[in-house]
Amino acid sequence: MKIITDKQELQNITKNTIQTIGFIPTMGALHEGHISLIKKARGENELVIVSIFVNPTQFLAGEDFDKYPKRDIADKKICELAGVDILFMPNIDMMYEKDEVTIKAPNIRGFVLDGFKRPGHFDGVLQIVLKLFNLVRPTNAYFGRKDAQQVILIKQMVENLFLPINVVDCPLIRDNNGLALSSRNAYLSVTEKEEALKISRSLQNATKLIVAGNLKIDEIKKAMMETLKGIDVEYIEIVSRELLIIEQIELKNTIILVVVKIGATRLIDNIWI
Repeated sequence: MKIITDKQELQNITKNTIQTIGFIPTMGALHEGHISLIKKARGENELVIVSIFVNPTQFLAGEDFDKYPKRDIADKKICELAGVDILFMPNIDMMYEKDEVTIKAPNIRGFVLDGFKRPGHFDGVLQIVLKLFNLVRPTNAYFGRKDAQQVILIKQMVENLFLPINVVDCPLIRDNNGLALSSRNAYLSVTEKEEALKISRSLQNATKLIVAGNLKIDEIKKAMMETLKGIDVEYIEIVSRELLIIEQIELKNTIILVVVKIGATRLIDNIWI
């Protein structure tokens, strides 16, 4: 595995290769969810590139940018064992200038759900992903469905800006207890992790209701809130896979999203119906 910290060195490789490139952009603190993306990319591409960059422009004031988990040594080993060919680890000065051309998230889908709760967040996400796409020139780019709104907006950006990239959304990965894997799970105490299991249970209960034929959004939300009793729920929303309002559950076109706070840690989860 080759570790690259210079963007010009990376560009020199990617612009001159004829190999298919699979790309996984990350912010590090890698876990089994990231490994699943790497494995899929490894099976579908000749060259696999992973980036690790904690992107400052997607964090709002007061969020956890300064304390975001950093495990560079472990991350390098994980990438090597998973079969990554190139690990790109730039610094902030390499990725941003003081007076930047910027990109804006779409006015509707970019400002609902997390876009409403975290204004400007998706501007920063799309900005860095576009930069990385231009450096890597991937054939296929891999993202987890856990960040549902993110992957939907990235797909829209690729479509709107005519980028020759195939965005592959991959299943959300959970631990043995059902907790959605996240780098931020490292913030949780043992007690908080136990409490966080209510999140996946609420989604399981929603699924059971739907399988039983209940397609009423209000009733599903109410059942989820019952399961999440005692937790600070930021929102539960049920929308189409285009992030649009729907009147009832539409099979194969619905996402149920839940965001909570456990202690000081904000956790997201979802299920695609």
